[in-house]
Amino acid sequence: MFKNKKSSKLFFVTETKLTNDKTAALKHYNLKLQPEIFMTPLLTADYNGYQATFQEAMKLTIIIGQFFGLNPVTGISEIDTTKLRFQIQSYRFIYSLLSIIGQCTVVSFCLLKLFTDSNRNLSANSALVFNITNCITTILFLRVATRWPRLCQLISKTEASDPSIDRTLIKKCRVSCVVVLTMALLEHILSDLSSIAGIIDCQKGKNVYETFVVASSPWIFQYTGYSPYVAIFTQIIGIQFTFNWNFSDVFVICISFYLTSRLEQVNRRIESVFGKHAPSSFWRTLREDYSRITGLVRRVDDVIGSIIFISFANNLFFICLQLLHTLAEGIRRNPSCRLGEPDERPFQGYEQTVYFVYSFGFLIARSLAVSLIASRVHTASREPAHVLYFVPSTAYSVEVQRFLDQIHGDTIALSGLKFFNVKRGLVLTIAGTIVTYELVLMQFTGVSPTPSPSTITIPIFINSSYSKV
Repeated sequence: MFKNKKSSKLFFVTETKLTNDKTAALKHYNLKLQPEIFMTPLLTADYNGYQATFQEAMKLTIIIGQFFGLNPVTGISEIDTTKLRFQIQSYRFIYSLLSIIGQCTVVSFCLLKLFTDSNRNLSANSALVFNITNCITTILFLRVATRWPRLCQLISKTEASDPSIDRTLIKKCRVSCVVVLTMALLEHILSDLSSIAGIIDCQKGKNVYETFVVASSPWIFQYTGYSPYVAIFTQIIGIQFTFNWNFSDVFVICISFYLTSRLEQVNRRIESVFGKHAPSSFWRTLREDYSRITGLVRRVDDVIGSIIFISFANNLFFICLQLLHTLAEGIRRNPSCRLGEPDERPFQGYEQTVYFVYSFGFLIARSLAVSLIASRVHTASREPAHVLYFVPSTAYSVEVQRFLDQIHGDTIALSGLKFFNVKRGLVLTIAGTIVTYELVLMQFTGVSPTPSPSTITIPIFINSSYSKV
């Protein structure tokens, strides 16, 4: 059936040699040309029944998310997507619901502090923004969970007629998930280390853990007083908030990898006949394949559009906030509170600097990764036009024209609730927005790019807390 061409590692399908196991995947192709014309590489290297399913690509990401109360769907480890269920009686749903209740409780205390506190500047209330957006993220993932089984079953039907054979897809999703979340864990550790170092230096003799917990969530202990149970509760919710912030980006990245892979698989089929004569039926089949995948992109966008929106909004806000801190304070060493005594801090006063540089760099890198990887969906949807422009005039048909009209007449891209489409140009748009809002924030807060260190003290947000540097 297959003729292996070692130079390109592509399998070729002839009209008379289709085995039963491959016919099911390829029967929608109407191959009626002579062998020298229609021997088109329909599948990439080493097919051999291998399929990179959406269920398998997203499995690790979803399982890790469920540890933090996100996307409470049962049957995520099953191969059969019909076993996926969103069940209110499941432990996953109950855990997710309790997480939402706990997060809403923390947000309520933040709002109470906002209305009773006289200090209402932007940086001091950044914890409120952080907590509210990540609480909303948890709620949105619960909404996604109600639609996740149907989405996976729709994708599974598409894979049944047109299997995904990208061998790197699952690896890319898993590596991206592990790398981003590991870097997020390191960021959280540096944040806690920075806070603990300040407590050791300036509040020697006090209980370090108690002081650290109270400083992390002052809007709660201001009204409840310190309690070991409340302390554990605030730390669990704080970890969930931090994880949610990073997980929404990982979730968008992995789904973008899958959709891009599906579009590129169709593109490879189209590129294989570059400049060749092909019948109208062949172009009709490819156009139908393309339409099937673009329809899938729209369906996925309908489900995860809210996650994309809050992910981009969250990243934009904290990029502006951290950049404002850079302009206000710069990068410097924090002096010790105990002059003339040995400095017991791990980094000799550079804990805050190390955390800030790492956190800001990680935030920029993560935001760029989400934007560029998600924008590849739109880029891949436009690539077939290049091949269609070079169809010989003798082979040009109505189907080719319809294909071109479909590519140029419709925008295929992930979006944030239809407010914006994620394209490559969005990165420059965001950069311009950051500059604009940074100037507004500088005027709003009275920050100058060349301040006197003795006259400016601005609170900086640290994960689930804020402190002054």
